[in-house]
Amino acid sequence: MSTQHSGGNRKPSTKPAAGAKPKQGGDEDLSSSEVADELDTELDSDAEATTDADDSDDSDKPASGKPKANPRKSAPARKTAPAGAKRPATAAAVKKIAPVKVKQGMSWGPIALFTTVGVLALGIVGFAGYQVYENGLGWKDRADQISGIKDYYKIDKDLVGQREHVWGPQTYKLSPPVAGNHNPNWQRCLGDVYPAQVANEHALHSLEHGAVWITYNPSLSTDQVEKLAKRVRGNDFMLMSPYPNLDTPISLQAWGFQLKVNNADDSRIDEFIKALRQNATLEAGTPCSNGSIITETGTTPHDLGKDSGSTQMGSK
Repeated sequence: MSTQHSGGNRKPSTKPAAGAKPKQGGDEDLSSSEVADELDTELDSDAEATTDADDSDDSDKPASGKPKANPRKSAPARKTAPAGAKRPATAAAVKKIAPVKVKQGMSWGPIALFTTVGVLALGIVGFAGYQVYENGLGWKDRADQISGIKDYYKIDKDLVGQREHVWGPQTYKLSPPVAGNHNPNWQRCLGDVYPAQVANEHALHSLEHGAVWITYNPSLSTDQVEKLAKRVRGNDFMLMSPYPNLDTPISLQAWGFQLKVNNADDSRIDEFIKALRQNATLEAGTPCSNGSIITETGTTPHDLGKDSGSTQMGSK
């Protein structure tokens, strides 16, 4: 009489013993679903084993201090799929798409705007600084900045200091003169453009009042003469006349200063006028419109008032 064991109807395990090599080929090959189930079972067994190991700390040790035998069984060997079998996919493969980088062009509008504003700001600051610098300079300093100008306050102080009112013709070191004793009567300098040479003695008195005297060589072309005349006409404390034997085409005079140029388009002409007209004066506030003025041309001075014994402004 046979004895029935519990679980006598239990099917034998198909899982190989630990360390056993899987059989190759034949009916022992597993399906893809069976391989997946086996993998899940192994993962669950590993997780339970890890949890049991963490929970079994000093409480698992016997009182005698001897280490307790590890109840954990060796994990079953992982079944290897037969050669040529495909590993089942556990998750859907997702193809990663690299982000597309869009290269943005430079925004030239704001850059141009900021650049323009910056340039304007620098220009304003620079102009303001220049104005402060210019206003801080005296008129002599501004005149000395003109290229080619001759400042006789520095070259010949004695010459500049000669300013007596005298009658008759005078002899001068410079031609045209910029300083020296001169006639008591001055040449009218209300923007007058004279067609012929005027007396040095009268012109010098006009310079003493602060006028600028423009002279030119008679050989200068008509259009060049007209460009000079436009700077004179209608401007007080200005006069102009031809000057024979002039060593340069054009020569400008103010009291104590002289500038010689070759062309009426030379920008230094305007610089000279701006710096010295009414500034290079020894008789400030004395206009060119009153008193005994001379409008005649010619190199011989007109001694108006000589018979009366008056020198108009008196000797100085």
